Amino acid sequence: MERQLLVFSGRSNPSFATAVSEQLHREIGRMEVVRFSDGELSIEISDNVRGRDVFIVQSTSSPGNDHLMELLIAIDALKRASAWRITAVIPYFGYARQDRKLKPRVPITARLVADLIETAGATRVLTMDLHAGQIMGFFNIPVDNLNALPVMIPYLAQKYGEEPLAIVSPDMGGVERARMFATRLGNVDIAIIDKRRSGPNQVAEMKVVGNVKDRTCIIVDDMVDTGGTLCKAADTLLGEGANKVVACCVHPVLSGNAVERLEGSVFEEIIVADTISRAKSPKESKITTLSVVPLFAEAIRRIHGEDSVSSLFR
Repeated sequence: MERQLLVFSGRSNPSFATAVSEQLHREIGRMEVVRFSDGELSIEISDNVRGRDVFIVQSTSSPGNDHLMELLIAIDALKRASAWRITAVIPYFGYARQDRKLKPRVPITARLVADLIETAGATRVLTMDLHAGQIMGFFNIPVDNLNALPVMIPYLAQKYGEEPLAIVSPDMGGVERARMFATRLGNVDIAIIDKRRSGPNQVAEMKVVGNVKDRTCIIVDDMVDTGGTLCKAADTLLGEGANKVVACCVHPVLSGNAVERLEGSVFEEIIVADTISRAKSPKESKITTLSVVPLFAEAIRRIHGEDSVSSLFR
């Protein structure tokens, strides 16, 4: 017996969830979220989910605590309504930067979030470009960590493929991501930015390791937050002789005045995905948003059909 596929959406990125369900030729499941006067949330599932294969789409983006709690409550409601399988579809996984102890007496919050999602009743997680791959090991349930390469690479190849390129990793931890981009763009050169931090979101010094002179430099990263480090990296690359600098960052966290900072920077273009919902400013001209909806729709289709998802990673 083939089990019915149902897609539900939290409130963090409803347009994304709707687009995914449309590609799957399904209607979004009916789910009502109620906020009480003291700030507590309650959720009521209006559709029958007994024995169904359920996917709940919710990025834990800003306000991260509210969206995370909403996801946990929705999963619990689905579990208590006897859903057969509950897959938490988290395009942007918040708290991912707190994945290890960098000093004494600090939490590993990414592990805590993984425990909460699992305890709530999720039986599988589908996400994209985790800040650190080891977060998958924080779960005791299957985790599919998609990457945005199949969407980003064709765009970059079409727009910048004829120019001399250098793929730049903003730190040592992103070298593997940079290598994947470089290989798919025709084995172009890789450079690394060695940076010394003086505090959170503060960089005291940057040096470029690798040849970027007379190249179009493409900085690849999993997210762009305040944009301060990214803009300083672009200035450093131009100072080393780069022709122009492009950023390719999957998750547009863009907190504070990040948009204004990026628009006033030396960047030719900043390419992001639609994993986080945001209102586009009429003054924006440098930020390009590419949709990863088809990737998520295909991954959900394959998970539901018990087919391989790994080919989407390549």
